[in-house]
This record gives sequence, C-alpha cells and structure tokens, in this order.
Amino acid sequence: MEKNDYNYKYVTADEAVKMVKSGDHVFVQGSCSIPETLIAALARRGNELRDVILYNAFALGRRVSPLCDPALRDSFLIDSFFVSNAVRGWVNQGYATTTPRFFGQVPQLFRDGTISLDVAFINCSLPDKDGYVSFGVSSDITPAAVEVAKFIIAEINPNMPFTYGDSVIHISRLDAMVRADDPLAETNDIPLTENELKIGHAIAEQIPDGAVLQVGVGSVPNAVLHALKHHRHLGIHTEALTEGIVDLIESGVVDNSMKQVERGRSVASLALGTRRLYDFIDHNPMICMRDIAWVNDPFVISRNHNMAAINSCLEIDLSGQICADSIGTRIYSGVGGQQDFVYGSSRSIGGQSFIAMLSTTSKGENKIKAVLTPGAGVVTTRFQTNWVVTEYGAVNLRGKNMIDRARLLISIAAPQFREELDRAAYDMLGYAYRRWR
Repeated sequence: MEKNDYNYKYVTADEAVKMVKSGDHVFVQGSCSIPETLIAALARRGNELRDVILYNAFALGRRVSPLCDPALRDSFLIDSFFVSNAVRGWVNQGYATTTPRFFGQVPQLFRDGTISLDVAFINCSLPDKDGYVSFGVSSDITPAAVEVAKFIIAEINPNMPFTYGDSVIHISRLDAMVRADDPLAETNDIPLTENELKIGHAIAEQIPDGAVLQVGVGSVPNAVLHALKHHRHLGIHTEALTEGIVDLIESGVVDNSMKQVERGRSVASLALGTRRLYDFIDHNPMICMRDIAWVNDPFVISRNHNMAAINSCLEIDLSGQICADSIGTRIYSGVGGQQDFVYGSSRSIGGQSFIAMLSTTSKGENKIKAVLTPGAGVVTTRFQTNWVVTEYGAVNLRGKNMIDRARLLISIAAPQFREELDRAAYDMLGYAYRRWR
C-alpha cells in the first residue's frame, strides 16, 4: 500500500489539536520522543481550554514544556508517572502533580479504566511500505494508551527510528497525522570520573559471564557497562536501552545467547542516548521494544537466569531503605522499574541486584544517612535490598540483620561521615550494636 493512500489524514498541528476538548484526558508519549509540535500547538489553544489533564511517564525534553506557563495553570494539569526535566520545576512549584505507580503497572491503569484517555499524542516513524509506523524509542506505556484512547494523533517524524515488537501500529488506526521534523532529545556523553569507574568495576566483578542485564540510567550505571567490556555472552532485558549497551553489542560482549526469554534479541521498553543509538536500533531485528507491562513484570524478569539488576539512588539509610525518587519532599524523578527488577532478580536463578551511587552529593553531603531525609520516598524496601555499592566498596545486605547492615553500610560511606554514623547506629540499635561484632 502506498504512503500517498493516507495523505487525506495529514493535517496541521493546530487543526489536529482541535480534537482536544475542555476536561479531556490526554496521553503524551515520552522517553526521548515528546511530540513537541503537538504540545506547542496545544499550548497555543490554552486560552480556549480548561481542566485538560495530560499524562506522561519518563520524558526527556529538549526544553521545558510550553505548558509550564502560569498563564495556562487553569487550562492544563500535567500528571506525570515519572517526573523528568521537562516538567520537574512545574511539579515542585505546585502547578503539576505526579501519580505514584510502578512503571510496569501504569498500563493497567489505562486498560482497566482507572484512568480514561480521550486523546493520545504520539511521535512515530515514517510509514513502511505496508502502512505501519513505529513508536520508535518509546514503547513503554504507549501501546496501552493507543489501545484505549478515543482519538490518536500522531506526529510522523523522519527522525524517529523504526523499531520492532510492541512499538508498531498501522496508520489506519490514526485519527490524524501531522508532518513534523522534531529532533529527538539526546543525552550528553559525560566522561566518567575515577570514582564512578571504581563503582563500575566493583559491580562487574560480581557479574558472571552469561548474565542478563537490566541497567538504569545515569553515569554510574554507564560505568558498570564500561567495566563489562571483557565479559562474554551477556544478555539484555532492561527498561531503558542506553548508549553503553550499544558498545557491548557491537563488541560482541552482548550476544543474548544464554537468555531464557527472547533469546538472541535485546529486550527494552524505551531508548535514550544520542543519534548513534537511534540509528543503531532503526530497523534492527535484534532489538525488541516491548510493552512496559511485560518488560517490567517481575515474573517475566525472573525467568532469565543470572539476572543482574543495576540501578542507582539518591540516598539510603542504615537499615537499607532506598530512596530514588525524591529529595526530601521534593519530587525529583519516579520509581521507574527499580522495584520490579530488584524483585524479579531476587527470584531469578543466580540473580542479583545492585544499588550503586557515589557516597556524597556534588555538594559533599552524605548520601548514606542514619535515617532517610524527612519526606523521602522509599522505592526499594530494606526487605529487598541486595548489593549496595559506592566508590569505597561493595556490600551485600542479603540475609543481614540490622546490626550487620549498619556496620556494612558505614564501611562504604565517605570516611568523614563514618564516626557520626557509628554514633547514630548505636543510638538507634542500642547495646547489641556494640556487643555483637
């Protein structure tokens, strides 16, 4: 079928967003593929609309959303399942909100009608010869959104790669198409520090050949990928596909030959990196982009042997409680898939999970706390925490009591804070902390 057969569906962005009415619920695709042409057109309609709620998840923007404008505060409410740069300031100023939910469970909210969707804004590749377009770098919650939305409006964007799996939709299902040439957001390639490399090597030492990796986003997880370059037969089953994973695939370290789920293919739900990554996944049959409800299902994850889940956090307390989404009461990000992969890896034969972080903030503040900062959210409970790694070493909390946990975590804290933490542990845990060594 020729692409021109569908030309009747092409409209301008301003015409397309007329489908949105006051009081509507609108889904906005995320990852590095925010449909910015549609969002800008919707902002231009702000004075005509009231009480429109926009839902998104992880969404790396090239700029702050134009909907984050005090003049539009009664027109649009942004409700994010994962707060990222495009809306973070708006949330913390009190003009937007966030719905707590494990990323892998968000699609259920759409599918069971807990959250109804009137319109879906998506960003798609050019159509293939059979009339299919792809969500490209952002499968995640998009398949569920387009299943239930009453109207689907798509940017048709030559910058979007065509990926396989759950990220494909036929053009006949689209209610309107807008020609767009929006560059995808890209992540900066920041050189790794000596301390980050130390963390990477400490984790790599614990990962066997043939392991299946889930790797979070950020410099510390990237340091782990860098340290795995001498491993063999690794597999990928991860929420986010990043640039460092491409390096391991191209070098042959990742061949997915020992996976139990989707053997031979790297599985992810979203991708973020540079144009190199987007070109690598374009029409690449060895990359499978799946619905986040399946990718992050702990029981699917656990079917892979030697599952290694590698994530980071903002702070941890001496009992092993992990905060990864807020700085005190200020929401910084979201839960994502951390808990799903921590649990899934714990059920995997030979599975392990790693929480990796630098021991201090950029301002020199301690990130291993006696107790979490008031208001901090617990993403991974102390009942689930396995390995914790800083530049001062790696400790395994699995099967450890509260006394041993405190001592182990103090041992990998920055040295200038260890005496203070030791006193706090004694105050909390009492005589047994001093007596039982």
